[in-house]
Amino acid sequence: MKKILVATEKPFAPAAVAQIKEIVEAAGFSMSLLEKYSSADELNAAVEGANALIVRSDKVTADVIGAAKELQIVVRAGAGYDNLDLEACSARNIVAMNTPGQNSNAVAELAFGMMVFQARNHFNGAAGTELRGKKIGIHAYGNVGIYVAKIAKGFGMDVYAFDPFVDDAKIKADGITPVASVEELYSTCQYVSLHIPANDKTKKSINAELLGKMPEGAVLINTARKEVIDEESVVALMEKRADFAYLSDIAPDNAAVFEEKFPGRFFFTPKKMGAQTSEANINAGVAAANQIVKFLKDGDETFRVNK
Repeated sequence: MKKILVATEKPFAPAAVAQIKEIVEAAGFSMSLLEKYSSADELNAAVEGANALIVRSDKVTADVIGAAKELQIVVRAGAGYDNLDLEACSARNIVAMNTPGQNSNAVAELAFGMMVFQARNHFNGAAGTELRGKKIGIHAYGNVGIYVAKIAKGFGMDVYAFDPFVDDAKIKADGITPVASVEELYSTCQYVSLHIPANDKTKKSINAELLGKMPEGAVLINTARKEVIDEESVVALMEKRADFAYLSDIAPDNAAVFEEKFPGRFFFTPKKMGAQTSEANINAGVAAANQIVKFLKDGDETFRVNK
């Protein structure tokens, strides 16, 4: 009998665990659960006999892969998968997957929650501004970007998007205006919502040179990864431009500098919170279980992210 391990330092909601177990057992497999573990040794011991592994933000390192002698597939319940050692997985012919789209609405709603919070001066009683009629740029028109665009249209914003991997016809079909370059996006839009992945090409690519092109009253909303931001560069820009605000779903490494120099012009969540809704928690876990079942039964590798 195939064994599926759900290993989560930060546990799924009980409802998600129950649904995962139901899916796994209905397929004729068994499920084991490791929650709130405190050391890599615990994870290494738990994966020894597992054929499949579901994680959230847990790090699946080369050591974990080395301990998992029977492992065939690991699924990260969520969109980002930089916590998986893809090279180690590929070296063992282990399939690595994510669950794209399952957290997208939750992340998009957080982006807008932060935007409203900033536009209304953190609800401090002073007069703020409205989002209606403002221009918002979607940097990367993937699953999250699509939801951000839908919400933005509901707010009455003018929506633009840049994504070299998405055909302009698709963007236009959604009622969004595509732009030809990242520079055009930032120079056009007062608000930019950032959704690019963190990789060798994108890390620290969002810098003062690019952000400095934004119009007066500029607001950058980052629900992607903090690694894509050149944090020191952003500080330098904000020192020069008192109209610039930065909102991020996780504090930058130099958060103390923002607190000292830019009160009222930033907001950082205390931890990564984009996917922290009960609905997203369940959706991602259930998707991971279904993908594992399809892979083990039918060899389906639709959401594979490694070679």
